[in-house]
Amino acid sequence: MPTDQHILTLSCRNRPGIVAAVSRCLFDHGGNILGANQFDDVETDKFFMRVVFNFPGEGSLGGFSREFSELADSFGMTWSARRRDDRQRVLLLVSRSDHCLVDLLYRWRIGELPMDIAGVVSNYPRETYPDLDFGEIPFHHFPIAKETKPEQEARIWALVEQERVDLVILARYMQVLSDELSARLSQRCINIHHSFLPGFKGAKPYHQAHTRGVKLIGATAHYVTADLDEGPIIEQDVERISHNDTPEDLVRKGRDIERRVLSRAVAWHLDGRVLANGSKTIVFRD
Repeated sequence: MPTDQHILTLSCRNRPGIVAAVSRCLFDHGGNILGANQFDDVETDKFFMRVVFNFPGEGSLGGFSREFSELADSFGMTWSARRRDDRQRVLLLVSRSDHCLVDLLYRWRIGELPMDIAGVVSNYPRETYPDLDFGEIPFHHFPIAKETKPEQEARIWALVEQERVDLVILARYMQVLSDELSARLSQRCINIHHSFLPGFKGAKPYHQAHTRGVKLIGATAHYVTADLDEGPIIEQDVERISHNDTPEDLVRKGRDIERRVLSRAVAWHLDGRVLANGSKTIVFRD
């Protein structure tokens, strides 16, 4: 990741002159635009923008941000500006299935996901993952039962605060977060699940799908909200299957889709490409 690049993201009610004002403010403070994406949502009358820029000369992010805050107030913007190479601190939550966890750790180790892993939390003990090398990543076993759910979530939240966590990833964490914890983690908690919901709920969804003879399987990555598995969608993907596929084939292919969908959603979030738009998201992929 380039060390001299910065990211500005913003959203506000649409009106003429936004792009011109943003560009002028960057120019006045020595900023050079390297890339820009924008979207005007005519349904909500909201405007969204992501700008990648640098300072070839004397400008600085601090000086620009102080001046831009006044401009943002005049447009009623929700905005943020940061160095592009600032690494977010991430907490990974996992249950028994570890395919998404393994994939995220691999992509992190090869530098594909520029983040700092603050820890791994599981409701299963460390011995559940005998072939997984956590290295120096702290592992936390927080067992959970129906009567201990509030205490277990309190431990998770305490860890989020203690480790200054920016993003929580539910890497096949098979526990429903409470409304309170979901609200606390608003727009900074990503979940992955199969795309059969609400059709095939409960245990063995791929086996249920096989019984019904489905022809497409898929996965969905979304921000977590109090509405179970109905938060703003970041990324989805599908794969065709046929009568030749067994339930085990569906499970295997489903794992692969879940891995790639979750990794893309995480990468886009880390790079400031995902902007909230009510119950939806704006994703500047390019």
